[in-house]
Amino acid sequence: MFTLRRWWDKNALKAGLIFLAIGTAWGIRQTNGGLIDEAYQVITRPFQSPSTQKQIENAYVLELQQRVIELENQNQKLRELVDYEEGSSLDTTTLAAVIGRSADLWWQQVTVNKGSRDGVNVGDVATGPGGLVGRIVNVTPNTARILLLSDPTSQIGAKVSRSRSTGYIRGETGSQATMQFFEKIPDVRPGDVLVTSSFSRLFPQDIPIGRVASIDRGTSPAPEAVIQLSVPISNLEWVAIHPYEPKLDVDAAPAQIVTDDNP
Repeated sequence: MFTLRRWWDKNALKAGLIFLAIGTAWGIRQTNGGLIDEAYQVITRPFQSPSTQKQIENAYVLELQQRVIELENQNQKLRELVDYEEGSSLDTTTLAAVIGRSADLWWQQVTVNKGSRDGVNVGDVATGPGGLVGRIVNVTPNTARILLLSDPTSQIGAKVSRSRSTGYIRGETGSQATMQFFEKIPDVRPGDVLVTSSFSRLFPQDIPIGRVASIDRGTSPAPEAVIQLSVPISNLEWVAIHPYEPKLDVDAAPAQIVTDDNP
């Protein structure tokens, strides 16, 4: 006991410094450097000019305002999706956030944060505020990949709500698509609403797609129309996923007539 006391009297300062260093390092690690930043602010505050302090305060206020705006925008998006889900005629939905998007595949596919563990399967349909988004083409336990209707390989059976004229829509890598009609003289005009038709083997019918922007009646073998998609594909953040089983095997469809999606 006497030896321990002599050692402590001799090394107390050194041991205290070591414990202080370890405690400081642990605190910095736990706060990700926030402790140093706060200490710096306390030490330098007396030496800062009033204008500098005002700028710092304004910066903090601006940051808080931006955070509030972002939270309000996120809440608005969620409210829109919840309202859409409640008013949807489709089967039970799973809401999912877009978590991945490649710059070179921006208009072709997105990745969402729901997968097989959440009941999502290949072939399920994705919709959003405005209507059709696309369909699930790949699933992992925690994520799923959606082939967008704006992908150039997407071909979806569609009809004009007003006149029931039918055709198919193909993606154009953008917010617009092209519809080719089956009839040589279809009853269609700018502003007409388009929905999925009973010809769609990979989608339920009557899901909104977009509106007719313009019509070219001189194309062969049938007229074509430029379609403005109703879903904001370019800044998609959330989708609703609906369970769906395709009517037919796509590979069994005749090669001469393509009326739906070719992933």
